[in-house]
Amino acid sequence: MKVVKLLKNTFAMAFFFGAIWLLFTWSNMGILSLATDTRGIPVDVKNRLCSVNYNDNRAYINNSITLKMIYYITPTYPRPEQVPELTRLAHTLMHVPRIHWIVADDQPICSDLVSSVLKRTGLPYTHISSPKPFIYKSSNFPRGVANRRVALNWLQEHVTEGVLYFGDDDNTVDLQLFDELRNTKKVSMFPVGLIGDYGVSSPIVKEGKVVGFFDSWPAARTFPVDMAGFAVNIGFLKETANMPFIAGHEEDRFLVSLDLQIDDIEPLADNCTKILVWHTKTVKHKKPTLKININKLGSISKYENFANLLKETSKLGMANIDSENGIKSYVTRNRKTSEIFADIQ
Repeated sequence: MKVVKLLKNTFAMAFFFGAIWLLFTWSNMGILSLATDTRGIPVDVKNRLCSVNYNDNRAYINNSITLKMIYYITPTYPRPEQVPELTRLAHTLMHVPRIHWIVADDQPICSDLVSSVLKRTGLPYTHISSPKPFIYKSSNFPRGVANRRVALNWLQEHVTEGVLYFGDDDNTVDLQLFDELRNTKKVSMFPVGLIGDYGVSSPIVKEGKVVGFFDSWPAARTFPVDMAGFAVNIGFLKETANMPFIAGHEEDRFLVSLDLQIDDIEPLADNCTKILVWHTKTVKHKKPTLKININKLGSISKYENFANLLKETSKLGMANIDSENGIKSYVTRNRKTSEIFADIQ
């Protein structure tokens, strides 16, 4: 019995000290800590500046220099929806004068697909490769932080005036919002639709001043707002500005790092009574694999154009094509199945 008791005590002590060690380690990595300054966290990644274009090639836009430049930061990552999402957002931004699109992509290479979308817009842009730190690779969070941090670094090094806005690639934005963002003197805030259990996240305004916040996940945050719900004048973007790798606290800790006070907040969208941006969150799909011999299919004259379409689908990252494995796919005529592409040899 003494031996058993000794073993139990030894196990308990080992478990206790192991738990203490884990807590200490996680705290040092920033997983548990809510400290504002997380620049010392060992999460360095090999970011790469892919390309920068300062020229605005949109002849149909009146880019009056009297307008403040908006720097629109978009974190993105490779998935079947990436190109469609960026294309949809691009066709909104293409209608906005005096805007510079900063796209930070969560992959270690400079994506030709992302570059192609940017070049077609005619917009001034900055394209950055900003992969997520290795210690977060096995988890799904905190997504977008590495992207926004590198974009902030680029802004702090190259820009002295204008307005900063974080706009995810799955957001939908009313053009009116851009006109209002240019009025930002320090930090402006406004409602974001389709957020959490309340359906909206917003400051509460009384007599032109923010007096509280309406958000279904307050989580002891000083500023419980959505990433799409605020803009910052770059002149107010202090050197201390930083965003931590703490899921759910990215917005709050970033705003706190600016030494923002509630009285500094400028409510937009008619005293926060209108919704001009929505977090639409497109449903994500697993990339399918089609069982098709694409080379054989392309050699058949009646399927040549269709084979080119499938190659484009694969190039855009929306589906894989494999001659040996995958989903059986069919061509139909007159409401009847007539041929299985997998049978084409």
